[in-house]
Order: sequence, then structure tokens, then C-alpha cells
Amino acid sequence: MSGRGKPLTHGPVQPGALSIGPVCAHVMVAEDDEKQAELIRRSLLSEGHTATVVHDGGAALEAARQRRPDLVVLDLMLPVIDGFGVCRALRQNDDIPVLMLTARSTEEDVLLGLELGADDYMTKPYSPRELMARIRTVLRRSGRQAAGHREDPVVRAAGIAVDRVRHEVVCDGSPVDCTPAEYEILLAMTAEPERVFSRQQLLHRTRGIDRASTERAVDVHIMNLRRKIEADPRRPVRLLTVFGVGYKLSGDR
Repeated sequence: MSGRGKPLTHGPVQPGALSIGPVCAHVMVAEDDEKQAELIRRSLLSEGHTATVVHDGGAALEAARQRRPDLVVLDLMLPVIDGFGVCRALRQNDDIPVLMLTARSTEEDVLLGLELGADDYMTKPYSPRELMARIRTVLRRSGRQAAGHREDPVVRAAGIAVDRVRHEVVCDGSPVDCTPAEYEILLAMTAEPERVFSRQQLLHRTRGIDRASTERAVDVHIMNLRRKIEADPRRPVRLLTVFGVGYKLSGDR
């Protein structure tokens, strides 16, 4: 590895690394722990990605500007500029997906990261396998996955099927009549069952539909969706509240 602050760019998968196909994405890893950064880099290569590694927030912003990565894995505890500052700066000028890594799992830190625009977060310690799964999910959701890969237009979870081509929703075999905002919220949550979405993240999904919406409007959309997909809206088993954070759709694909 080179010294701190200098990006490392890696192209083809190294000999002996497990390759599962063509290069999927270019990922920037901003992590000041060099051993941890190297572990992430190797895991990315084994998935078929390329990687740029930096060790401080200033270098992260410069590398993002020069290299235009498809995703940023961003540690919160960076020197020079911390992860919050990097995420805030990225969101002012770009829509690069951000997956935050934090050893500080307090609710305030998590909510601040999400409010600044992070697409997902993981608390340390974590397994490389779980991190790679999260990266695949964020890339898929952002549309920055491998060229030529065709996804099923229907996403399914918890007995719900959302057809992205026909713009239709089916729950337990019966059609569900959704407003545009409800559809967008349900699509996001069905695509990632068990993920907890903050109100701000769900609001972001509906911004193009109703720019006058507020976070309180998200609660109303959730309440209306429960009436449509829950047997007993007062005792939901699918669309659950995670107190202090937001909502999640509970159920396997």
C-alpha cells in the first residue's frame, strides 16, 4: 500500500482471486485503517469489481472528483475531513451512492448519516461477506450494476409483488390500488426486505411526485399502505415501525 492520502487504483483481478464475472463497478474505499481497507479491497476484487483506496477525507473527495466511482464505501472516523463531511460534500455535487461504515452505532450517528444522504450503513465489526452483499444491493438499486445484466422487472417480498414495467402491485395474489407515492415507497421496501428506511429516505423516493411532501406525509403513506396490505392495519406484520429510525418491510423474498 502507498502512504496515507494517495489513492490506489487496481484494475484486473489478481492471480488466484476468485472471479465471478466481468468487472461490475469501480468502488472507492475511504478507510484510515490500512488492514481493514486492504481486506475490503481484496473482497471487492474477488467480486469482480475494481477499487480505489484512500485513507483520509480530503483524498476521498479528490479521488471522487477525478475517478468518478460507482460507489463509495466511507468510514465515518476519517482524518482531515470526517465521513460526515465527505458525505455532505459528495451530496452537494453528485449522486454517487454512499455506504457508510461506523464503529459508533448510536442512533444519532446513524440518523445523521442517513439524513446527509448515505444510501446504507454498516456498524463495525462486520463480515466481508455481508459488506459485499450490501454493496451489490446498493449498486443494483442505483442502476450501476454490470453492463448487460437484466433484472426481473418484478420484485417480491412478504407476499407482495411489485411490477416495475406495468407499474402494478399484487399482495397475496390480489391487485392493490396504490397512489404514485405509495407505489414508490413500496417498491423501495420490497426491493430490500428487512432494510430499515428512515422517513427522509422514503421521502426522497417521492420527491419527484410531490415536492411539497414532508416527513410527516411519509407516516400517512405508511398508514394508508397498511390498510391495503395488512390483515389488521392496527397490528401490522409486514410493514413495521422501527422506533426512532423509520420503517421496514418484514419478510423473505
